[in-house]
Amino acid sequence: MAEDSILGFLQNNDEIPDSHQFAAGTGIDHIELENIIKSLRGFEIVDAQEFQKDRWFLKDEGKTYAQEGSPEVQLFYAVPPEGISREELQKKVDPALFKIGSSWAIKKKWVEIGRQGVSRKVESVEDKIQLVLQKIENGEVVEEKDLIELKNRKLIEFRPLKGYSVKRGPKFISKRKKAATDLTREHIQRGDWKDLEFKEYNLSAQVQPIQIGSLHPLLKASFTFLLLFLTLSFEEMPTNNFVESSFWNFDALFQPQQHPARDSHDTFFLKVPSTARELPEDYVDRVKRVHEFGDYGSIGYRYKWKREEASKNLLRTHTTAVSARMLYRLAHEKSFSPKRYYSIDRVFRNEAVDRTHLAEFYQIEGLICDRGLTLGDLLGVLEDFFSRLGMTKLRFKPAYNPYTEPSLEIFSYHEGLKKWVEVGNSGMFRPEMLLPMGLPEDVAVIAWGLSLERPTMILYGIDNIRDLFGPKVDFNLIKNNPICRLAMQ
Repeated sequence: MAEDSILGFLQNNDEIPDSHQFAAGTGIDHIELENIIKSLRGFEIVDAQEFQKDRWFLKDEGKTYAQEGSPEVQLFYAVPPEGISREELQKKVDPALFKIGSSWAIKKKWVEIGRQGVSRKVESVEDKIQLVLQKIENGEVVEEKDLIELKNRKLIEFRPLKGYSVKRGPKFISKRKKAATDLTREHIQRGDWKDLEFKEYNLSAQVQPIQIGSLHPLLKASFTFLLLFLTLSFEEMPTNNFVESSFWNFDALFQPQQHPARDSHDTFFLKVPSTARELPEDYVDRVKRVHEFGDYGSIGYRYKWKREEASKNLLRTHTTAVSARMLYRLAHEKSFSPKRYYSIDRVFRNEAVDRTHLAEFYQIEGLICDRGLTLGDLLGVLEDFFSRLGMTKLRFKPAYNPYTEPSLEIFSYHEGLKKWVEVGNSGMFRPEMLLPMGLPEDVAVIAWGLSLERPTMILYGIDNIRDLFGPKVDFNLIKNNPICRLAMQ
């Protein structure tokens, strides 16, 4: 219908000067008309020139008033000539209409609202607002003062309007014959292929882009750290158990049971299964003793240690729980041999979500277990590790961890931010943690950890962690992100 209307009009006229006026006159939706014009132009049946002009449009509220009338007029006619109580009028009309309508009706001196009720001050009113809105909707000229009033009431807005002027093209025909897209076997057998008009191939048309898999920025950064650990001869620890017992997550690390981190505000505890099935009982007894009374040169924490607290299941709050399992396994081998372990996996903490925190994140952890290790060895390893990531300027600050002594926070100077930023935490595992496992007294463990998200956000210029991980991530970030590499050496 739209195509026939365009071609029929141009058969008898030189031009359609305005596609919007033509659409309004023929009752055709302009979007449909625009698509037909583009199609006809592609076959050179018409010549269409695009133009843009600015005009006023009705907002949603303005469209409602154009159909139903302004709120002040609706409220006026809701008041009977003899008057009405305020309560009855509020029941009679919509609350929003009463609020807006009464305000404008009083301002225009159409009604009076007093203690006795609501009464009319004039016999009848004209809905000029509705008339002007209808004129704007039909594209008619409106006085400037009326436009200012409607604009102040936020009923209209000024927007660009795109349209077309259409003339006959070099291949103009009054009726377009549908072009065939394929030459079939039947066409050849019937011989009617000679009379067919075939659609031309557009060899310059773009094909549908090929959808391929893309690596997430966190995976790219994770792989970089993995290569670094392997380069330094570290073994990967098994981190597939997201659910852990409180014993391995806290107690084995010499973390007291009344520590704030165990509170439900920081930890996700499981309801089903709520407790661990089994624990190494002889080791549990040694851990209990060192907590309650102390041992191995320590006085302990001097509190009543509870087995039911240690048996509670939770979502692990750090991968150091895996480190504790690996060191316990190492202590029960036939003969001790030095080890280098690392892990990169997810941990969970019940934190408030904001631009820098999520309830789950990735933790990178490395540890070295050997005889005679000292704080100097830890500092040397950290200098070597972070220098391979391009962080050559390091500072260390004393810190506190229940399971390491001494403990150090690691800071690196960020050339882009021009300031020192915290990049990790480190320390030497306490004897109260290592000796109950059965490790030799001269064996020490140095360890350090950092998050994966922070360096990844710095690499990719992301300032909100929810743009990197979670349901709000834009897939274009994953598909189009550049290959960023840490300065590995």
